[in-house]
Amino acid sequence: MRQQAIGNLIGATGGAAFVLVNAGAPLSDTLTTVARVLGIALLAAVLAITFRQREKPATAPGGFTKGYWFVVLAEVVALFGGFQVLRALEAPPQANVAWVAVVVGLHFVAFVLVWRTWTIAIPGVILAVLGGIGLAMAWTTAVAWVPIVSGVLSGLALLLCSLVFSLLA
Repeated sequence: MRQQAIGNLIGATGGAAFVLVNAGAPLSDTLTTVARVLGIALLAAVLAITFRQREKPATAPGGFTKGYWFVVLAEVVALFGGFQVLRALEAPPQANVAWVAVVVGLHFVAFVLVWRTWTIAIPGVILAVLGGIGLAMAWTTAVAWVPIVSGVLSGLALLLCSLVFSLLA
C-alpha cells in the first residue's frame, strides 16, 4: 500500500475517533447523531476509495525514518507534559482535548520537514488553530463547547482532508 494511502487511513481513523469521542452535549441529541454518522460515513468513504485504488509504488518520501520517530517522541512528550501543565494551572478537563488537537496539529506540520510534502500541513494547521481556540475557550463560560470545537471540528477536518487527499491520489 502506498505511503500516502496509509497516511490517509491513519488521518481518517483518528478523525473518526475525535468525532465519536467528543460529539455530545452541548449539542442536541440530533446533532450528536448527525456528527457521529457523518464521521463514520467519511471514514467509510476513505476506506472504500483507498481499497478500490490500484496498488502503486510509494511515490512520496517518508516512512518510519529517524525523523519520523523523533516527531512521534516529541509528540508524546508534548502531550503528557502539556497535560501536567494544564493540571497545574487547574484547567478544566475540556482543555485536554484542545491540547491534543494542538499537539496532533503541530506534529502534522513537523512532518512537512520529515517527508518534504506540504499537503500534510493543511490538516495540521487546521487542528492547531482549532485546538488553540479551544484552549482559549477553556477559561471562559463557553468551556462546554471546547470538545465540539477542538474535538468534533478537528475530527471532521481530518476526515475531510483524508477524503480529498484520497480522491487526489
